[in-house]
Amino acid sequence: MDFQRELEYRASDAERVLNAYLPEEKGYQVNVISAMNYSVTAGGKRLRPILMAETYKLFGGSSPAIRPFMAAIEMIHNYSLVHDDLEAMDNDKYRRGMLTTHAKYGEDIGVLAGDGLLNLAFETAISAFSVEKDRPDIVIKSLQILSDKAGINGMIGGQAADVAEDRSDGISRDMLDFIYEAKTSALIEAAMMIGAVLGGASSEETDTVEKAASLIGKAFQIMDDILDATGDEKTLGKETGQDERNHKVTLITFDGLLKARRAVSDLTDEGLSLILGLPYENRFLEKLIEYMAHRVK
Repeated sequence: MDFQRELEYRASDAERVLNAYLPEEKGYQVNVISAMNYSVTAGGKRLRPILMAETYKLFGGSSPAIRPFMAAIEMIHNYSLVHDDLEAMDNDKYRRGMLTTHAKYGEDIGVLAGDGLLNLAFETAISAFSVEKDRPDIVIKSLQILSDKAGINGMIGGQAADVAEDRSDGISRDMLDFIYEAKTSALIEAAMMIGAVLGGASSEETDTVEKAASLIGKAFQIMDDILDATGDEKTLGKETGQDERNHKVTLITFDGLLKARRAVSDLTDEGLSLILGLPYENRFLEKLIEYMAHRVK
């Protein structure tokens, strides 16, 4: 398997799915629509919709509802980035080598663009009812997962803990684990769990996927921290060293760089073993999980 070629093909497919659900840039609100579309189309690996689609394939899925949910998960991910980049948050001016949304359109439109993407995500996900008429129950379950993992018990809760932590006194290891789980793992869990549900997985199998995705998500965030500390700005398309400048506590703070790298490997292996323990096979999904742990951007 030529993994890189296959990944590019799947990213292109996710791009086509996403573009099909983006709004037309017209009307008196065209400035916010333009900012929304800019935010979503300004690059990105499309890992979450790909993870959703590949988990769906793992269980032999055949529901057309997968497409609106693929678009919705990427809209939610990108809205979180738009808000994360705001001056009140990380105050980043560049992402993926391009101006961040608030840097290009202004702080006010940056806030509204993020709000717009979140609302559009759920409008898009709800549209799955119009294409999945035989199994409305799996659409309902997928919506429950999406709202829970993106909300105060998931991504928003993790972000709130991240910005509220007292950087002068540091944070506890338990709080750091919560931030990793909620801020990053939760949306990866949503992607893979929705893929499983729409693919026809049982409740027990979906629970296994959730556990695996939690481990994979933590490994992904720790690798993100490592790249911030050691990565190349041109490769990453954004400033590095942000965590150190902001006195932000990461696993590197507690354990050092070497142990952080080992944690990425251990968490990935544990998550992958859960996926391999299921009575199905998707070789590309396995390779994708490994790639996420060893990426350079």
